[in-house]
Amino acid sequence: MPSSSVLNPTQPVNQQIYRILRSDIVHCLIPPGTPLSEKEVSMRFDVSRQPVREAFIKLAETGLVQIRPQRGTYVNRISVNHVKNGCFIREAIERAVVKRAASMATDSHLYMLEQLLNQQRVAIDRNQLDDFFQLDDEFHEQLALVADCRLAWDTVENIKATMDRVRYMSLDHVSPTNMLLAQHYAIFEALKKHNEDEADQAMHRHLHEISQSILLIRQENSDWFSEE
Repeated sequence: MPSSSVLNPTQPVNQQIYRILRSDIVHCLIPPGTPLSEKEVSMRFDVSRQPVREAFIKLAETGLVQIRPQRGTYVNRISVNHVKNGCFIREAIERAVVKRAASMATDSHLYMLEQLLNQQRVAIDRNQLDDFFQLDDEFHEQLALVADCRLAWDTVENIKATMDRVRYMSLDHVSPTNMLLAQHYAIFEALKKHNEDEADQAMHRHLHEISQSILLIRQENSDWFSEE
């Protein structure tokens, strides 16, 4: 079932629709091949077609949908090459980010990161995978803020939509949340010691997990994937 259709009147409509549809696709609520109708989506959110069209364009830029002129908009299958390239770019950015964060982390920064880790533990204990998924992103976003480079996270966020579908599909068995949390703690401990090399290696091990998980996820869900 798709997520909430309630929009915040104080925020840009097209951006909200994009985020909601992105979440629905990433969380496997809208499977590959599903047609997306401007008319139906505009009715869902009770808005005109223009912001919906703008949201579709943004989804196409992230690789989640394909807009076919005169034929419609469809949810893409997961591109193996897109995921691999996204993993390569994300690792290059986040390893640089975490090294810088290790040299800049203050007690206040470490406190905020530790709070996020505690929240992740609670989500795991309650088997709240969606909450853990969101908190995982917040942890990585916070690292970029510690490194005083918000643009780094914005760049990662823009390229990882296809990768996120694999991340979500792997949470319950291929990449267990307890293992991911342990990897987060390894990054956190390196930051506490202000050890740049240790933080770099901890991030490498953590992000390498996605590259490995796609192999098994593709075997289990071959109809969801393409080699393009």
